[in-house]
Amino acid sequence: MAHRVDINCDMGESFGVYSIGQDSQIMQYITSANIACGFHAGDPSVMRNTVTLALQHDVSVGAHPGYPDLLGFGRRYMHMTYREARDAVLYQLGSLGAFATALGTKIRHMKAHGVLYNAAAKDSELARALADAVFEYDRDIIFVALAGSLLVDAGRQAGLRVASEAFADRAYQSDGSLVPRGTPGAVIDDETLVAARVARMLKEGKVTSIDGHELDIKPDTICVHGDTPGAVQFARAMRAALESAGIEVVPLDKMLS
Repeated sequence: MAHRVDINCDMGESFGVYSIGQDSQIMQYITSANIACGFHAGDPSVMRNTVTLALQHDVSVGAHPGYPDLLGFGRRYMHMTYREARDAVLYQLGSLGAFATALGTKIRHMKAHGVLYNAAAKDSELARALADAVFEYDRDIIFVALAGSLLVDAGRQAGLRVASEAFADRAYQSDGSLVPRGTPGAVIDDETLVAARVARMLKEGKVTSIDGHELDIKPDTICVHGDTPGAVQFARAMRAALESAGIEVVPLDKMLS
């Protein structure tokens, strides 16, 4: 099974005077940062600051576009046509791309946020909209997709490099989708269990669903949520467990090279 993996985290989700997540503490333990682009969270100064922080830690910069839903943090479903979704993602890529260019780097990957990500994992037209937006902006950007989902297919069909993603701190349903937030057991807050789950995903290619089914999974990248309680401890424990097991933690560019 895999002997190397990327660790990504959703970041830059503060807004104005409101601080969300633990970006400065967690950045040292990850290799890819998914930076909010102003629709579900983030603002221009937060975007600049988060790109700067990622560069200081030699972490790859990625875009984290979501639904235009600041009030709901992008966690409410919104019906969007193919064109609306494609253009919304393209707009957000351009926003973050401006700061990346100004700071001497570029967007290396894109991972959709929240309900947009989960909806696209099961909706082929929405998945295609996301992939096409990335292709139009920069076909070299890596398309991060829920392992085994329609997002994987859409990214490959668009001609993009695709990174299959698994979640360290989220429970899975038996169909491979994530257990919805708010459901008991959806978020895992035991750092020992988190580290053990990730090690098993990479060594055995397996994860156990919330109802006890064994699922096949082959992730290129593992997500840790920066706003989950204990996220810094999770990331530190997970990285230490992986490295002690002989698994190299590398950014996506190197992972998929």
